[in-house]
Amino acid sequence: MSGSSLDGLDIAYVQLEEVRGQWSYEILQADCLPYSDKWITALQHASDINVSDFLKLHTGYGKYLGERINEFIAQYELSHKVHFIASHGHTVFHEPENNTTFQVGDGAAIAAITGLPVISDLRAMDVALDGQGAPIVPIGDKLLFSNYDYLLNIGGIANITVPHKGSLLAFDICPANQILNALAEMEGEAMDKDGAMAARGGLLVNVLDELNNGDYYQQQPPKSLSNEAARDLVFPKLLESSHKNFDLLHTATQHIAEQIAEAVKQHPHRKDHATLLATGGGAFNVFLIAQLQKLLTPYKVTVVVPDANVVKYKEALVMALIGTLRWREEVNVLSSVTGASRDSVGGALWLG
Repeated sequence: MSGSSLDGLDIAYVQLEEVRGQWSYEILQADCLPYSDKWITALQHASDINVSDFLKLHTGYGKYLGERINEFIAQYELSHKVHFIASHGHTVFHEPENNTTFQVGDGAAIAAITGLPVISDLRAMDVALDGQGAPIVPIGDKLLFSNYDYLLNIGGIANITVPHKGSLLAFDICPANQILNALAEMEGEAMDKDGAMAARGGLLVNVLDELNNGDYYQQQPPKSLSNEAARDLVFPKLLESSHKNFDLLHTATQHIAEQIAEAVKQHPHRKDHATLLATGGGAFNVFLIAQLQKLLTPYKVTVVVPDANVVKYKEALVMALIGTLRWREEVNVLSSVTGASRDSVGGALWLG
């Protein structure tokens, strides 16, 4: 799994078990391998290059994934233990309104290098069926985390799964870590650890109002954000500002918290009390989680941050589940979430 924040490549060795429709999981080994500057630049600018270079990036990144997986297997002595690889790749183009999405990381290249079966292109079938192709994680929320009412992932883009008419609805909320990281980099840091810089800043009310008035926030789900659309939504208002960076970080963090709280407010739980599971790198942002809890307390929702492995690798875990369901030829993308014409069994299978 590679997320929009480009913090690195997540690899998880997962054991899944299903007994009479009840699923359980264990994350046995997991790592996040930081990208080199070369790969960060290549993935950031993938949508700007010509077709020839794009195809070379697709196969080259697939080879890179295969090599990293082989190293992971050797490091943790997993030879002859892995049944298959489920690879999300890295999203570089996403226009569901034109039935198109693309994640680089050629599945054939991964299969050739590892000698293992590979399941890739996990979003393509849903988009072909007029779905948003995102979020696809809610199948994992349904089967692995059904004891929570709301499931929030704070990655480069924040997305959420909410209760809706007896079922689930999920959608991208707003840009998150990618803008916080960009502001932190202006202070010479890769990220705002624990939200410490944001906590030292002050709220810029006018900037916050401008951020909250983005057109995307007026749309009703199902809806999703491409990396480019996410950047267009907030980057100009923050990165081209003359305000102090700490104040911008504080305001951006408040914006993220308010948009998450608004998503919860728009989809009430109708219970005496509810829980929200927070995962993704943003769940480690102490200031962001504290601000979010303040906003959610009036709605009787408690934010739960699980153990670090689940926080960091929940999305990778769910990719393993999606791959498992594809292997079993069972539904792994929910049309109630994405708006597709029907549920689907997504993923291309490459026999290594």
